[in-house]
Amino acid sequence: MMMKWILFLCLSGFAVLCRAQVLDRIVAVVEEDVILERELNTEVAAITAKLSGNNVMIPPEFVLRKQVLERMVVDKLQRQLAAKSGVQVSDDMLSSSIADIASRNGLSVDAFRKELSKQGMDYKSFEDNLRNEIIINQLRGREIGARVKVTDAEVLHYMETQSKAGLSNSQYHLGHILVAIPEGASASAIQKAKDKADQIIADLRGGKDFKQLAVSVSDDDNALKGGDLGWRGIGQIPSLFTEIVTTMNQGDVSEAIRSPSGFHIIKMLETEGAGQHIVTKTKVRHILIKTNELIDDAEAQKRLLALRERINDGDDFANLARAHSDDKGSAINGGSLDWVGPGALVPPFEEAMGKLAINEISQPVQTQFGWHMIQVLGRENQDNSEQFKKDKIREEIRKRKIEEETELWLRRLRDEAFVEIDLDRL
Repeated sequence: MMMKWILFLCLSGFAVLCRAQVLDRIVAVVEEDVILERELNTEVAAITAKLSGNNVMIPPEFVLRKQVLERMVVDKLQRQLAAKSGVQVSDDMLSSSIADIASRNGLSVDAFRKELSKQGMDYKSFEDNLRNEIIINQLRGREIGARVKVTDAEVLHYMETQSKAGLSNSQYHLGHILVAIPEGASASAIQKAKDKADQIIADLRGGKDFKQLAVSVSDDDNALKGGDLGWRGIGQIPSLFTEIVTTMNQGDVSEAIRSPSGFHIIKMLETEGAGQHIVTKTKVRHILIKTNELIDDAEAQKRLLALRERINDGDDFANLARAHSDDKGSAINGGSLDWVGPGALVPPFEEAMGKLAINEISQPVQTQFGWHMIQVLGRENQDNSEQFKKDKIREEIRKRKIEEETELWLRRLRDEAFVEIDLDRL
């Protein structure tokens, strides 16, 4: 009876009071959604544990909560945009990603789940975080990655430029701090940000810990990682920083670098060179039998085993490939895929191929394309340094472009959104 009376009061004369009780738990309004204080507390606890585990000094609580909340706001804005854009992650995709992560750690999914539990991590929370990460990556791929192109001319220009400078093999481990300014900021706001950046530089050059300062003051997406950008080739470094980075020694801190996003500060954490790149190439051919309504897995394997017997009895592999292989592109060449390098073929095929001796013919091997019978005709080590360098440069330039576009896109997304933060909750 008491609950009914309370409900009646909420729906009539005391609606404002009841609403206030609900809003009491809200720390930020983000467009049509909210961030609750308990959500912020949970995230702050997780980040605190991670920073402690990495031996990074924890900044004052208010500063850390502000940094964490800002990241949560940007994440929520991205998830809202993803939902509006129809970006989704199926349960199968999530399960596949978890299996891949477990495999990279040398564990089965069950063992991985138990390991998370040992470390005090809730498996459901892990799934939710991973799903969120995949959604955001897909959104960024759609909004940014799809329109970023790297031309052959850009790769060649980069190689020529860096070769003249003697920098083509250099690798840099960088730290980064951003003092952001909103679009359309006033002159006084820009000067205030510049003064803040100059003070940070003075503090760093005076011996303050970079990671701790980055966690405390940086507006960059990597702030809670201590501002660590990781190891990068010169092509991976935003073009805005390239000229400055190549003049820095280990331990140096740059002057404030102006961009549309704000003022950037770079610290050279480490540098190193790179060497020769040797790859093993394999000359391989195959016969493919695809499954369909009439040919199931068992029938496909049966047909390949029959062909294998014929080859062992003296029939020519190439002739049988031309007559029976469902891979029409290679069948015309007797099943030949020619010389292939690492990563050129799907993993199950490449794994089986790697176990074969020269001229040995495999048992039936399944991939997403169907069932294969594989024969290795030769192997050789090749100096792939030049092509490897080109491929790496192309990827580095692409990553650099995506990073620059992402920074601007996130800043624009944040500036254009309706966000109201209850500072008293921090």
